[in-house]
Amino acid sequence: MPNQTYSMDYPVSWEEIHRNARVLALRLLDKGPWKGLIVITRGGLVPAAVIARELNIRLIDTVCVASYKADENDDATASVQGDIELIKSVEGDGEGMLLIDDLVDTGKTARYVREMLPKAHFATIYAKPAGVAVVDTFITEVSQDTWIRFPWDMEYTFSTPLAERDD
Repeated sequence: MPNQTYSMDYPVSWEEIHRNARVLALRLLDKGPWKGLIVITRGGLVPAAVIARELNIRLIDTVCVASYKADENDDATASVQGDIELIKSVEGDGEGMLLIDDLVDTGKTARYVREMLPKAHFATIYAKPAGVAVVDTFITEVSQDTWIRFPWDMEYTFSTPLAERDD
């Protein structure tokens, strides 16, 4: 798959993730009852913790997949999606379960996991146009050319005051 060009940057704070995960839990509350959560790792882990708390769900399992890798220049902001590597699956077809991820982007990973768990209710915080049809419930749609910067992928660093910058 060719490298996707991202022309927009969308940094997300811990507070925003928490708030949106709670809103997602609120939308999912009346769609239950739920037997448990199945979380797509790693991105779905943080939203799933909040959702599990808000919906009082204690049964949590994971589907572990990897598909995004840094580009040849090792630039994480230019990640490319390659073949999906299934590291760990779950049993069953997902009936009565919530399937949670942070984001559906191209829909490639989502379709792969959806085939494994066709009866699960798939919920994400963010959805891009190419993947929106794969999920059942989401909170925020962002453009396909937007790179979402999650707080667990960033660290705080010093920022030079604008008046002192050369650029």
